[in-house]
Amino acid sequence: MTTARKIATILLKTEAVKLSPANPFTWSSGWKSPIYCDNRITLSDVEGRTFIKKALAKAIKKNFPEVQLVAGVATAGIAQGALVADYLKVPFAYVRPKPKEHGMGNQIEGRIEKGQKVVVLEDLISTGGSSLKAVDALRAQGIEVIGMIAIMTYGFKVADTNFEEAGVPLVTLSNYSFLIDEAKKQNYVKEEDIDSLKKWRRSPEKWGK
Repeated sequence: MTTARKIATILLKTEAVKLSPANPFTWSSGWKSPIYCDNRITLSDVEGRTFIKKALAKAIKKNFPEVQLVAGVATAGIAQGALVADYLKVPFAYVRPKPKEHGMGNQIEGRIEKGQKVVVLEDLISTGGSSLKAVDALRAQGIEVIGMIAIMTYGFKVADTNFEEAGVPLVTLSNYSFLIDEAKKQNYVKEEDIDSLKKWRRSPEKWGK
């Protein structure tokens, strides 16, 4: 089994992903969605957590061998990022959505140095907006972001455009297509739901309206 399919299986097995085409979820953006994904749940599954950690580390070593620090995106990227950084024996830091409103007012937690080559770790990529804000915060401190890695991506075209425009190479372990394929194989969803699930990925802003 390929890494992408194994990750999809783990997400379904641990119920980190919930698929509900008939009773869709509502995202904070207002989009209706047949899928809800919380990859933090995989942290409670030792076998799944370990596989994901090693897969992320392997992908970083392959695609970004010059990495000097792993930076997790708060909050979902913190725990997995720390596990991966420890496995790779490199420093770790994490980036908040905005600076703290008390204390030191930090947006970046952890020791960083100008010129460091950093890989940003995220759990899930949707449009890429919040993930790229973390990149902006790091770059503002003189950090060289050499890439971003994530467990899964929905594969939206807008995300591809956003990462390309930001000049940030993106690597993901799995994607929505693999997830739907595995869900179908495991009878997690009905055959008649597959077309609706695929249509959502193509036009998420219009789906369900």
